[in-house]
Amino acid sequence: MQGDPEVLEFLNEQLTGELTAINQYWLHYRIQDNNGWTKLAKYTRSESIDEMKHADKITERILMLDGLPNYQRLFHVRVGQTLTEMFQADRQVEVEAIDRLKRGIEVMRAKGDITSANIFEDILEDEEHHIDYLDTQLDLVEKLGEALYIAQQIEQPDS
Repeated sequence: MQGDPEVLEFLNEQLTGELTAINQYWLHYRIQDNNGWTKLAKYTRSESIDEMKHADKITERILMLDGLPNYQRLFHVRVGQTLTEMFQADRQVEVEAIDRLKRGIEVMRAKGDITSANIFEDILEDEEHHIDYLDTQLDLVEKLGEALYIAQQIEQPDS
């Protein structure tokens, strides 16, 4: 089934965003795990995997529309050096994704591609949940201080 070129471009642009988020979250997960912040690391790892699932859905849709998924392009990966910087960097990825998804949904609906719009709406719901989580974490860090927040993220491994 031949897809609309503008819809395919939005799908590929969001794919680029998802691939960037996968890399950024995975690196933050590894940094957090290396620092011993195991509870937070587990959550960040699961977010990276969620982004992989988004990328997979988008890839499947691009292929169904006879397009070519672009796995060679990435946006800028922002690496936080501190916990707060990691949260802020991840939040920025989500802000950009939400804007891109909303624009894509409008175009897809206008072009009559309801299935692609529905895929973007499902992803949008996940991204809104993630930005809410990040806002909460940033608020907690501000209220508790980074050291006390980090102390809550340490978990002893099972023996």
